[in-house]
Amino acid sequence: MKPEKIKIAELIPHREPFLFVEDILSANEDEIIGIKTFDKGDDWLRGSFPGSGIVPGMILLESMAQCGGAGIKLMELADGIFALTTIEYLTFYAAAEFDQEIKYVIQNLRISRSLIRQSGIAYMNGTKLFEAKWMSVKVA
Repeated sequence: MKPEKIKIAELIPHREPFLFVEDILSANEDEIIGIKTFDKGDDWLRGSFPGSGIVPGMILLESMAQCGGAGIKLMELADGIFALTTIEYLTFYAAAEFDQEIKYVIQNLRISRSLIRQSGIAYMNGTKLFEAKWMSVKVA
């Protein structure tokens, strides 16, 4: 599924500057692929590693979880507001840089009315940045 001009803000409750999804490239019941480029203009993020040009890791994880949630909502597989509640594992392999597109490849492990369990791998220029497995639970 690849609809034209997805309005991410209509899918998830996050808003700027905490909206970390740029686009959902594809979504089906098994896999969601999304992207985000963190801009050098995101000065508030630069305080984590001053002068390094590195995007903070927990922001990257939040971005991946938002992509997963947006994909689920796009397919209308769950209704309501879900919050990230459990990080089963998270391993970083490389640093993400500002102004570089990050691609998230997310696997849907379990989807129900009250919880979403997913795993994913993030890439930048074909290099694996990190992988994670998490769960989100319906809060509203």
